[in-house]
Amino acid sequence: MALVFAGICSHGPGITGRAERADPALRDPFYAALDSLRADIEASGADALVVIAAEHFANFFMDNMPAFAMGMGEEYEGPIEDPDWLKIPRTTIPGAPDLSQRMITEMMQAVDLTYAQEWKMDHGIMVPLHFLTPKMDLPIIPANINCQGPPLTPLSRAYAFGQALRRACDAVPEKIAVMGTGGISHWPATPNSGKINEAWDREFLRRWVTNDKEALLSYTDEDTLREAGQGGFEIRTLISIAGLCEGATGHIRFAEPIPIFSTMCVAATMDVS
Repeated sequence: MALVFAGICSHGPGITGRAERADPALRDPFYAALDSLRADIEASGADALVVIAAEHFANFFMDNMPAFAMGMGEEYEGPIEDPDWLKIPRTTIPGAPDLSQRMITEMMQAVDLTYAQEWKMDHGIMVPLHFLTPKMDLPIIPANINCQGPPLTPLSRAYAFGQALRRACDAVPEKIAVMGTGGISHWPATPNSGKINEAWDREFLRRWVTNDKEALLSYTDEDTLREAGQGGFEIRTLISIAGLCEGATGHIRFAEPIPIFSTMCVAATMDVS
């Protein structure tokens, strides 16, 4: 039928795992913004939610690292991490295999796409789902972009992935919601872990909200690594949403650095009307 919702949000594991240590003056408005995304997804009547995340070596490794992958399973399990650490119970999440196969078939007309009937969901998907579909009852189609193992997926191809996904949404009768998830600047598992480059993050969000394709695709990996850490490579997931909504503009519902979560915490939407 159509794309009925598009947005982005952060997925840092601290968002759930260290919730009790966060400043309530920042944490609670962030959680409220995430809840507003949940309410919009429910109001949209979406039949399925596509979640675009970064590959964290949960499903693929350097012996086989696809630029893009999508799930095509009946169901998925997550989180792959220790539930006591992430503070999200391990559970089974419903898939949408027939819908996913039809969308993948359409997308493969434009992008080379790996698909998998087995998929382990890590924090990159489970943290957003914890807030966006807390009952874990909305069918999910997981998607990952290689933001981890060089050579990384080019930014232009991430944008093209979003364009192909939009064509797939328009080609099926179901209502589709899409979320891109990732940090902006962050330095996980390094001596700089916890560092946040707020100025860089806000400039990226400015480019994203205006959907300035040229500016979004002008980042180099060298500049991103220096200014935003290796976690900054996850801008690919957010850029894919800009491609999904090419020509539209966005709205920021929350964007503030929360130090204990080790990243700029974001909740935002793109206009899909």
